[in-house]
Amino acid sequence: MKIITNPNRKDWQPILQRPTQTVNDIEDVVNEVFESVKAKGDVAISKFTKQFDNVELNTFLVSENEMEEACQLVSEALKKAIAVAASNIEKFHNAQKTGKVVVETTEGVQCWQEKRPITNIGLYIPGGTAPLFSTVLMLAIPAKIAGCKEIVLCSPPDINGNINPAIVYVANLCGVTKVFKVGGIQAIAAMTFGTETIPKVSKIFGPGNQFVTVAKQLATKFGVAIDMPAGPSELLVFADDAANAAFVASDVLSQAEHGVDSQVLLVSTSKEIIESVMSAVQKQLSKLPRKEIAAQAISNSRFIYVENKETAVELINEYAPEHFIICSESEDYFIDNIENAGSVFIGNYTPESAGDYASGTNHTLPTNGFSKAYSGVNLDSFLKCITFQKISKLGLQNIGSAIETMAEAEGLQAHKNAVSIRLKEINN
Repeated sequence: MKIITNPNRKDWQPILQRPTQTVNDIEDVVNEVFESVKAKGDVAISKFTKQFDNVELNTFLVSENEMEEACQLVSEALKKAIAVAASNIEKFHNAQKTGKVVVETTEGVQCWQEKRPITNIGLYIPGGTAPLFSTVLMLAIPAKIAGCKEIVLCSPPDINGNINPAIVYVANLCGVTKVFKVGGIQAIAAMTFGTETIPKVSKIFGPGNQFVTVAKQLATKFGVAIDMPAGPSELLVFADDAANAAFVASDVLSQAEHGVDSQVLLVSTSKEIIESVMSAVQKQLSKLPRKEIAAQAISNSRFIYVENKETAVELINEYAPEHFIICSESEDYFIDNIENAGSVFIGNYTPESAGDYASGTNHTLPTNGFSKAYSGVNLDSFLKCITFQKISKLGLQNIGSAIETMAEAEGLQAHKNAVSIRLKEINN
């Protein structure tokens, strides 16, 4: 942990820099995998699964028998907890439904907008030391509410060639149509191009490491949409004297245990709180099973003291955190003035882990400063807006002259003629 006191604005950029590699560092690897999967399909998937996951597989598809076996391995206590989370996530995303919007812009000119689901989507679910079965809930539930017909899920296999049972259980529970034992760059490439066994999709969702993030960005060059560039997780906490230092420390560590490339920032107008949180972090860290991972992530953290809340909110908006916790006597000020954040958690009793699991909001959020321009995943992420219009004879008479004049001014005579020929027929 590094304490920084009243940093000059010209120094904010290096202070707020994420501990990530540049795209150039990993783009060559991603390009190599993409080119191979595009050319060789399942053969390339097998090769990279052996290379990166140290396992050889005869088939990537999780069978119905494997689904049943995995479901039996999940404890009843966990199933009940998942049911609570699923219910809240479903409620929150169901509430985001909107109806058809119809407007008569001019007499005789009717325009409307309707939403349609994306037909086929792909979900990427990280595995490894922290298999994120909760992300399946966050992505598959709104996909089903939206009406997506095909939901493909890819997640890396373990050394025995299996996906974590909880991931499989939640996928089955939420109506995922196919589950594949494929991870990393090769999974994104497979869903981008399609292989003999893995379908090509129209949009890819889900978080991942820096390689997966770059792979998703590369997928867009081949006509596949993505939810957002979601890389290593991050958290910024604002805490003043109204904060509980032990609570803040627990949030800092809950973020740090995600991975060694996670980042946590604490911004405060209280030097006492900074000292208290640092002490509490060290005390709590020693008791964590993943303390080595958390400790490495903490080494990338910054504890920043500023003199007033106005400077604090300016710095926070510049950083644009994925997760933003407010523990302040001036919480309304931060709520009203935050412009860039993926998800906001307010008060001493709102831990970031609530949003990760069971409060109902979505935890698939923009990282690396992308909350300046991207939203987190929501129901509309799985939908497309289509506009419709129908114009009567009277309607065309009302706007026809404007169309003709504008088309002629742009030098597009055929555009003008498409209106003129109709108006002539109407007038005759």
